[in-house]
Amino acid sequence: RQRQMCIRDRATADSCTYVLIEQFMNKEKGTFWKSPKDVSGGSYNIYWQQAHAMDVVIYSYERIKDKNPALAATYKNYFKLWFDNKANNYHHSDSDETGFLNPFTDDMCWICLTLIHLSEATGDAVYINMAKNIYDTHIITRAWTDAKGTGLPWKSDDKSRNACTNSPGCLVAAKLYRKFGGENYLEDAKMLYKYIVGSLLKSDGRVEEPPLTYTQGTFGEACRQLYHITQEREYMRKAELVINYTMTSDRCLQNWILRDEGTNMDGSIFKAVFVPYAVNLALDDDTSDFVKKRIKTFLLDNAEALWKNMDRRKYPAMYCNYYWGSMFPSNEIASMGAQASGSSLMEGVARMMVTPEK
Repeated sequence: RQRQMCIRDRATADSCTYVLIEQFMNKEKGTFWKSPKDVSGGSYNIYWQQAHAMDVVIYSYERIKDKNPALAATYKNYFKLWFDNKANNYHHSDSDETGFLNPFTDDMCWICLTLIHLSEATGDAVYINMAKNIYDTHIITRAWTDAKGTGLPWKSDDKSRNACTNSPGCLVAAKLYRKFGGENYLEDAKMLYKYIVGSLLKSDGRVEEPPLTYTQGTFGEACRQLYHITQEREYMRKAELVINYTMTSDRCLQNWILRDEGTNMDGSIFKAVFVPYAVNLALDDDTSDFVKKRIKTFLLDNAEALWKNMDRRKYPAMYCNYYWGSMFPSNEIASMGAQASGSSLMEGVARMMVTPEK
């Protein structure tokens, strides 16, 4: 039965990712629209969401590249187009040699994380080298200090510091350290971690108020990365705390699966950020057995709910809903954010449940 479930998970992941690409990707640019074939328009400023939609395709690429080289080559072309078109960055500055500069600091952090993931998946250093350039030039240079510590501001013209900026910033710094060395990156990661723990994190595991899945997952992954850099158990305990909070608090759940976090292009894609990082924790040898089992059970429960609420008769217009416990209304325009979140779940479960073929 488990093997049959794994096969079904891979097939479902294939289908959901296919819908994401066929319905929501501008294949000439490798970037994503907010609605199927851009029927609703208004996709010009979809920037940070590009990171998480493309992450789904990268995870699919990693899963299929050895058994389907033709599709893998198609995916690699999408990666290059996405990169060449600066991930649909709507902000252009003549002084920016990277093309990825944006007033929103967190948007650049998310893009950097996907650039790093692209290099990890393909072995092409051009992507992570760009992430390094963006971080060095446009992200960490915005950090400022007060009595609460040193953190990254939300925007270039808004110095407020929040979890949705400092969590991915911390993770970018940690991943750059693991790739390039350089004590400045480790110092930055620890500095931003300290700011989050000291000013934002609550004792129950809420990274921000209200608790949102994308920030919970990102800070959890930053902690997991810092644990593997330092071998200090404190970081892994924090990772387990914030991921476990997301799976157990009624602030994050509806009927024991992840709740609807909104129908706009921000909220609808939040779960696409949480899922891969929860899977990473489930697959980490150093995670406690209790948390590993809880994550696997939780994500399988979510996947089962989504599976039951996809209208497969409408394939390839088979859309994921904002809440996986109900079917997407047939009279509404589908959302790229919701489709990316559902596809991320199915890709994550497929990765989590991999077993050798027999």
